[in-house]
Amino acid sequence: MRKLQDFICLSSVLWIMACSGTENKENMNLHYPPTQKVEQTDTYFGTEVADPYRWLEDDRSEETAQWVEAQNEVTFNYLENIPFRKDIEDRLTELWNYEKYSAPSKKGGKYYFFKNDGLQNQSVMYVQESLEAEPEVFMDPNKFSEDGTVALSGTSFTEDGSLLAYSISESGSDWRKVMVMDVESRELVGDTLKDVKFSGVSWKGKEGFYYSSYDKPEEGSALSGVNMNHKLYYHQLGTPQSEDTLIFGGEQTPRRYVGGSVSEDDRFLAITAANGTSGNELYVKDLSKDGEIIQIVDDFEHDNYIVHNEGDQLYILTNLGAPNKRIVRVGADNPQPENWTALIPEKEEVLESVSFAGGKMFVNYLKDASTHIEQYDLQGNFEKEVALPAIGTAGGFDGKKEDETVFYYFTSFTYPTTIYSYHIPSGESKIFRQPEVDFDPDAYETRQVFYKSKDGTAVPMFIVHRKGLEMNGQNPTYLYGYGGFNVSLTPGFSVARLYWLENGGVFAMPNLRGGGEYGKAWHEAGTQMNKQNVFDDFIAAGEYLKQEGYTSTEKLAIAGGSNGGLLVGATMTQRPDLCKVALPAVGVLDMLRYHKFTAGAGWAPDYGIADSSQAMFEYLYAYSPLHNIEQGVEYPATLVTTADHDDRVVPAHSFKFAATLQEKHEGENQERQLPVLIRIETKAGHGAGKPTSKQIEEWADKYAFTFYNMNEIPENLR
Repeated sequence: MRKLQDFICLSSVLWIMACSGTENKENMNLHYPPTQKVEQTDTYFGTEVADPYRWLEDDRSEETAQWVEAQNEVTFNYLENIPFRKDIEDRLTELWNYEKYSAPSKKGGKYYFFKNDGLQNQSVMYVQESLEAEPEVFMDPNKFSEDGTVALSGTSFTEDGSLLAYSISESGSDWRKVMVMDVESRELVGDTLKDVKFSGVSWKGKEGFYYSSYDKPEEGSALSGVNMNHKLYYHQLGTPQSEDTLIFGGEQTPRRYVGGSVSEDDRFLAITAANGTSGNELYVKDLSKDGEIIQIVDDFEHDNYIVHNEGDQLYILTNLGAPNKRIVRVGADNPQPENWTALIPEKEEVLESVSFAGGKMFVNYLKDASTHIEQYDLQGNFEKEVALPAIGTAGGFDGKKEDETVFYYFTSFTYPTTIYSYHIPSGESKIFRQPEVDFDPDAYETRQVFYKSKDGTAVPMFIVHRKGLEMNGQNPTYLYGYGGFNVSLTPGFSVARLYWLENGGVFAMPNLRGGGEYGKAWHEAGTQMNKQNVFDDFIAAGEYLKQEGYTSTEKLAIAGGSNGGLLVGATMTQRPDLCKVALPAVGVLDMLRYHKFTAGAGWAPDYGIADSSQAMFEYLYAYSPLHNIEQGVEYPATLVTTADHDDRVVPAHSFKFAATLQEKHEGENQERQLPVLIRIETKAGHGAGKPTSKQIEEWADKYAFTFYNMNEIPENLR
């Protein structure tokens, strides 16, 4: 690879010479760093598939590092030369600069909450003796690192509130470290646990806690090595991690995802085990008598969770026998499905989640992708609906059995996340904390429409814009989607989105098949050999927006991240004429090899695996974005975004996709060719814990790129 290394270095120098001094659109003609191709093919059921950029999968190599540096030089030079890019960043900074709060949580008689003053890279954890007392800083994650790239990623208190286990993420990686703090002294207790991944922390009394992880990765492969067998451990406080007890998983019961949670009364350990991101086995262990682990559900076809207990009665949230989910109750001694008693039967609306507080159940239903909260007693009797301020998204309602007041949040597209207190006996809600944001929500409107997809399926879509919008087909429109993994997209506030809206932009968010908005059937209609439905739904959303006069091809941008990055990649390769700008973020773009990295094989229930059958290979190969880029096609202006520490969807997906697109992309006018760029964030991961400063910079780059390639100037700069 030495020749390749020298080649990349030379390419970087030549590019710098070629692009220096670019100052306006006419002379921003791009010269991409050439990417070396290698002879590499794989054979799937008799079909040879070339993979000439396979070497970019090696995130540890010097050659890959130099390629990243060369690409970033091109990308950031282009973005920095967009005349209004800095103005966008300045306005985003102004919008972002407001106080943001989480709902308070009561632990050991004290209240804890998170607050961000506005532009802090990480939110700060506060404590107060009572709701009326003066809050004080309990833990400031901004002090974990100078650049804000070390984030607090989870907290778990003992029942009496005397000890706190908290986890941190470094540079956005999914790998965590777990520390234990004495709450009174604020000093660490015991050793730091390392190499913890996809895990919560659940205390058993004050003596120790349960957590999950994989075997320690090989040196240098932590960010790309395959994660196979997840293991549930018990850590006894004051003992080294090497002595932790294996509870479930490993060679005896190999599962890709394993989790454990202790009930509020410390009596039961609930264990979930899965090989994919949907469907799980369910187990329970009676800790009061150190009982055996009892299996409740023995297949991976349904979602099942123990959510509460009253004595030996277990409350289970499940979609077994109920595609839209229900809540059942069963005795812990014989908890198998044949003994379940329906407590809250399945309804037409999807049951998203349930919370317990004050001896009540708060059930979160989705109705056309909007939250509805209903209150029940513990016998399953309906009591009242919680009145929410508007169509939007609500959550919270967590508390103890003795609580009379709980807290919840509410948000919508133009309604900043507001914290409410809820008095359980009376059902009265009061605003507890409401942010002050520099915009007028009354100037904007949200509509929900239903449009027809390719096969005639009605698909809902939220559309947000300034009131009085002229339907002239010339409005810059940002079409965002996901469509996978049973994830429901519901109305939510985004400070970054405000910039788009206040500059005359339209924001559109369809609820594509593959999501969870309408239950198990809606999800499965967008998985495996039904995955094309998701892309058809998204394409139909774009066509609807154009037909109804919101926008045109020249003013339409499509965007999505992770599985949504796959959505954008597939859409732009199938319908390059649909839009002017494509923004695939941290996307799954190589559908033939996604399962060979980190926990990617766990996505098989949604995607299928190319090696499993000829039919599955042919289906994946037909839409895999990487493998469907054609020579000579004029693709949209494309800004691929990823990060060097993304160990969820490894950046190799984006690297190979961008290299191939740059190689084959051609426009009719080569002097004004639409750009194909890749923006690679450093010391960042899949997105969680990203510092505020990095978020603002990335959004400024995306919006500048989008407006610029639509031949638009933001309204506030005209």
